[in-house]
Amino acid sequence: MKGRHYLDIVIVKERLSTKEDVFVAHCTSLGITSQGSTIEKATKNIKEAIDLYLEEFPEKLNEVEMDSPPTFSFVEV
Repeated sequence: MKGRHYLDIVIVKERLSTKEDVFVAHCTSLGITSQGSTIEKATKNIKEAIDLYLEEFPEKLNEVEMDSPPTFSFVEV
């Protein structure tokens, strides 16, 4: 994987059945999910999961590649 690539991830705070909080990171464009006890750990873990996935399936990067970071917004309902 040469160069810089941008993939979108979403991180949400969830509560486990043990009442422990966990941050779940999901790469929506590849369908990969990971987690961590902090946002930083979840981010580190999803990057590692993406790297491992793309080592196995490098062609998937061509299907989702973006040349600039995606923009996200929030809405209140």
